[in-house]
Amino acid sequence: MHVPLVLTDFLDRAVELYGDKPAIIDDHQTLTYKELNERVNQLSRGLRGLGVKKGDKVAYLAPNSTEMLEGFYGVFQVGGVMTPLNTRLKPADYQFILTHSESKVLFVDEELYPLVESILPELPTLEEVIVHGGSSHGRLAYDAWRSNYSSDKFDREPLEESDTASLLYTSGTTGNPKGVLLSHRSNYLHALSSMHHLRVSDQDTLLHVLPMFHVNGWGSPFYYTLNGATQVMLRKVDPEIILQKVREHHVSVMHMAPTVLNMILEQYESQSETISHKGRIVIAGSAPPPAFVRKVEEEMGWEFIQVYGMTEITPLITTSALRSMEQDLSKEEQYLLKAKTGYEMAGSKVRVFDELGEEVPRDGKTIGEIVTRSNNVMEGYYKNPEATNETIRDGWLYTGDMAVVDERGYIEIVDRKKDVIISGGENISSIEVEAALYDHSSILEAAVVAVPHEKWGEAPHAVVVKREGHDVTEDELTDHCRNKLAHFKVPKSFSFVEELPKTASGKIQKVVLRKELWKNEGRMVK
Repeated sequence: MHVPLVLTDFLDRAVELYGDKPAIIDDHQTLTYKELNERVNQLSRGLRGLGVKKGDKVAYLAPNSTEMLEGFYGVFQVGGVMTPLNTRLKPADYQFILTHSESKVLFVDEELYPLVESILPELPTLEEVIVHGGSSHGRLAYDAWRSNYSSDKFDREPLEESDTASLLYTSGTTGNPKGVLLSHRSNYLHALSSMHHLRVSDQDTLLHVLPMFHVNGWGSPFYYTLNGATQVMLRKVDPEIILQKVREHHVSVMHMAPTVLNMILEQYESQSETISHKGRIVIAGSAPPPAFVRKVEEEMGWEFIQVYGMTEITPLITTSALRSMEQDLSKEEQYLLKAKTGYEMAGSKVRVFDELGEEVPRDGKTIGEIVTRSNNVMEGYYKNPEATNETIRDGWLYTGDMAVVDERGYIEIVDRKKDVIISGGENISSIEVEAALYDHSSILEAAVVAVPHEKWGEAPHAVVVKREGHDVTEDELTDHCRNKLAHFKVPKSFSFVEELPKTASGKIQKVVLRKELWKNEGRMVK
């Protein structure tokens, strides 16, 4: 008997088993899973009333909110394709994405409406705009519109697991963003794997720190809902508010990028009040230095879990949570392992291939590219077969991340292909240099990129943010790095800045730094 793996199953289970339990806590209300389901049914009826049919794209421009989370399930019930939008783009980016995706309906938060207001008349397929919040900007007001419809059980559009669930646009560093097509099946199987490795249960309270537009919040609205966990909304990343909500709601788990974790750790260290309960912090986005692991586990007393993935694979495929045979290692050895990219999650084959398509030896030195084969892999890039064929070759998805494999089988990213610094013929990992800088007590943030060098072709340059109240010189940082790195890896120059450019999910945008540093060199910066 074939039963399709579709994401509406997850809310159904939560309603049946946890109907009266708090599902969502936002700044204004607490909703049980039954109440959430009723709102979802109203939303689905409203979408059907607008003529949304199976396969139609429904776009969302919203912070982490009740409206955003219920949007996933409301759109799925009518067979629509959820198309979340990054909240930190420019009007021209929104015009491209909404046009390319052929979105039929746009839901937008009242605070974000000005980002799209000017381009709305230029969107050929968009038929309706609905605004979340008290100020509707002359458009349909979400709560009033939704309340016109019944909350009774909704007659869903029949779905197959191969149907597209989400269309996610990657932030392009060069050229236009690409739309990643993910099926119900890939999201469903990813949820089962992720909830196993992250040990998600009905006793969890998740604070949505990671934006839900970012690869569906790593799928968190699916597997935390499936397990009947309580989900606390966070509209804006503010470390003080995050720690306040952690204490107030007894939050047990958060997902985030390392740069956001750094902000939280800084805020936590400045406070006299500690967190009395245990929890888990799940990190992905860029390799964290071992110093971050040490701070989370020793100062906060929480567990640090590193995961890895990318939009094109739904996204998570590895974890560095310690296995049973590693529990007796020293704390420092454990921290080093936890800061690595890790080993493959259930359901994903993850390898590191050299240029000939062969696996690299487990020597911790030989560099290759991370590739994966799994049910999590995208269906392809929307209306872009050339890019699809370039990324998926011979059944393997090529990630563009360069890595080594150690004797334990742990993968460790050494850099993105485009971020490797080639100085005098030697490959330098910017991540390794950054880890050394983070070990200096005066450094809050660091990013290392290549800059032109008359003798070596290019050399490492460090862009750093100092901790408040700290002062440090280039000579001091140079000496610090020489004590930790081979001399050819030590930055040849430094820039001191107030803040580093970041994406909405907290990744440092090295391409922005490179463009500035190379702008007078006549080199194409990628």
